[in-house]
Amino acid sequence: MSIVKNAPRTSTTIVIRSDANARITHSRDPYYNLMRRLFQEEATAVRGQKFLIMVEERQKSGDPIKTNEWQKLLEELDIGRASFYSMRNKLLGAGLISNRNGEYRLSGQFSKDLVDMAKWWWTAVLNENPESL
Repeated sequence: MSIVKNAPRTSTTIVIRSDANARITHSRDPYYNLMRRLFQEEATAVRGQKFLIMVEERQKSGDPIKTNEWQKLLEELDIGRASFYSMRNKLLGAGLISNRNGEYRLSGQFSKDLVDMAKWWWTAVLNENPESL
């Protein structure tokens, strides 16, 4: 039997919308809209947003959330253990957070992956000059 906490977190599905009106930057709540692209259920998206904000605030204060604080996180997010680790694994898989040295931190891997995909599409498929992107 596999434990959700130890499940592979190598990838996450994200919804891509080509409509310019659906851009996250045009949203009143970009964090929430990003979470809705990762999570199917609204409640999970709200919890994901709350968790990311907690990670961000604690990281900025110089006291990152420790992985051994999981029980406190379950209470604050009003979520079960399996649901928490499933949500966390999606955020890890998307590259939005990392788990290094027993601490959760925001990660730039998500941005790097999107930039890489955009550059490839722009240059290899559309045959455009990379400088014009």
